[in-house]
Amino acid sequence: MSTKSNLPGLVRRYEKEIFKDWMKEQLADFSLRADLISETELRGQSAQFLETFREALEADGPASIKGRSWDELRTSLEEISKSRARLGFSPSETATFVFSLKQPLFALVQKEYESDPKVLSAELWTINLLIDKLGIFTMECFHKGREEVIKRQQDEMLELSTPVVKIWDQILALPLIGTLDSARTQVVMESLLQEIVQTSSMVAIIDITGVPMVDTLVAQHLIKTVSAARLMGAECIISGIRPQIAQTMVHLGVTFSDIATKATLADAIRSAFAAVGCRVVRREK
Repeated sequence: MSTKSNLPGLVRRYEKEIFKDWMKEQLADFSLRADLISETELRGQSAQFLETFREALEADGPASIKGRSWDELRTSLEEISKSRARLGFSPSETATFVFSLKQPLFALVQKEYESDPKVLSAELWTINLLIDKLGIFTMECFHKGREEVIKRQQDEMLELSTPVVKIWDQILALPLIGTLDSARTQVVMESLLQEIVQTSSMVAIIDITGVPMVDTLVAQHLIKTVSAARLMGAECIISGIRPQIAQTMVHLGVTFSDIATKATLADAIRSAFAAVGCRVVRREK
């Protein structure tokens, strides 16, 4: 790509016309999501992008978008791409924002250099390469934004799937549902320890009724959680060990040694009441 391109001067002279034609392209495009972004917001983003685009072209030319003169434009594209990823735009809808700028620039260059095929060909090639680079950069930012959204949603789901409930004074319950892996164990441990400190609890019930399988790895995770709770001054009771799980644990040689275990959550609650000096008495009719 030649650094002696006439594109910077053309964009400077015809910026208003380019913006007008570019908006027509975007508003007429079938992928425009009016439910996710208003026309006013789209015009604002487009005007800011085109202004920054012109400034970068004038400062550094169209040879590369990695120079310092392009920093502001890259930052702007990154913000736009990530915001659209969070809003729910598709990759193609996001890419259209940049690629739709090709048509106004092509039309301008063709009109300006129709009598000089050699210059026309060079300028069209310059525009094509430049917009493609910006489009690829936009897609990279979009996918990073989508990955951040997915990671945040996974973290939120982990937190929601490990609720620590205060069922009585100094008694906590932690019902677990689903597979217990290393990442989830860390969340479980952090949530439980935080609640132990905040509520000054003495007993924590870890109910594994909803855990489909307890193998050696899951048992190790549970033992680590219990050990961490003990360091905070709380004893743990593991409940919900079904007959099938008990047989599997015996077959694998997995034991909870000195950790209290109960078959049901009700049995664990009864033991927890006894541990804190309380008892449940049936009321006389």
